Amino acid sequence: MERKEQKITGLLGIGLDNKDGHKRVTQADKFAIVGGSAETHERMTETVMKTFEDLKRRGKELEEADHREVADLIQKHSQ
Repeated sequence: MERKEQKITGLLGIGLDNKDGHKRVTQADKFAIVGGSAETHERMTETVMKTFEDLKRRGKELEEADHREVADLIQKHSQ
């Protein structure tokens, strides 16, 4: 049986370091960021935005990108 290649259709970031009780949610067409401290939430949102910008420069949509390519871009922008 041939395995069908799965496509990434969206990204989800979850921050777990919230101590102030504030509920943070940022949503867009292909991603959602929930939770986290203000700093963590902002950093995750920026990482995802830069990842999408890089994909666009490469002429790709999220669904067209390889899993490893997306993971590498996220890693690159999260440092």
